[in-house]
Amino acid sequence: MKPGLTALSVSVLLLSGCYSSNNPDSLREHTADATAAAKRDAGAIAKGIAEGLVRKGPIDINSTSFKDLQKLPGITPALAKLVIAGRPYDDTSQLVHKHILARPEYNRIRAQIVAK
Repeated sequence: MKPGLTALSVSVLLLSGCYSSNNPDSLREHTADATAAAKRDAGAIAKGIAEGLVRKGPIDINSTSFKDLQKLPGITPALAKLVIAGRPYDDTSQLVHKHILARPEYNRIRAQIVAK
């Protein structure tokens, strides 16, 4: 066995002895961490559900308002102005072809937009 791998194995064995699942303080700390993570996740899930219930489907980039464009992920006021200035669009991919959005930005919203 290589010396570095041996040292790593010994370190892992020594450190594993320091953690005891029977330690009440450690159990309490791990439970608190898990609860905090669940609370964060629950908040995000609830927000997503609320947004999904309000959303009426894909928005038309040729007619939607400045305010509604900004509701799309990553669309800043400056990007919303560019989208509006570049109208009309025959296809949503023109946002990339006209250099209004970068490909990653477009990929993030393409399922939420249409061009009618």
